Amino acid sequence: MTRIKSLLLTLVAVAAIVPAVADAQSINHRERHQWHRIHQGVRSGGLTWHERNRLAREEARVRRSEWRDRRDGHRYTLGERRHTQRELNKVSRDIWRLKHNGRHRG
Repeated sequence: MTRIKSLLLTLVAVAAIVPAVADAQSINHRERHQWHRIHQGVRSGGLTWHERNRLAREEARVRRSEWRDRRDGHRYTLGERRHTQRELNKVSRDIWRLKHNGRHRG
């Protein structure tokens, strides 16, 4: 009986941890993908160095915000994840807009 209880408790603990880890990986993947988009824009000439620096500052702001949410020892809440996703959505829109604004590095 004790063995079953401990197994059940372990399964519940693992089920609670897995979504948080998967979500962190998803956010990190998005950040890496957006960074590659920025560098591709610089290489192709679609982004100027000024635009690249602006986007890099936005990315750094998102990373700092995420770090502050995670550092205080409590669980990374659904609201905090949504906030981070909204910030990443804004950066993604800014990347697209700046890559397609007609200004080219020349």
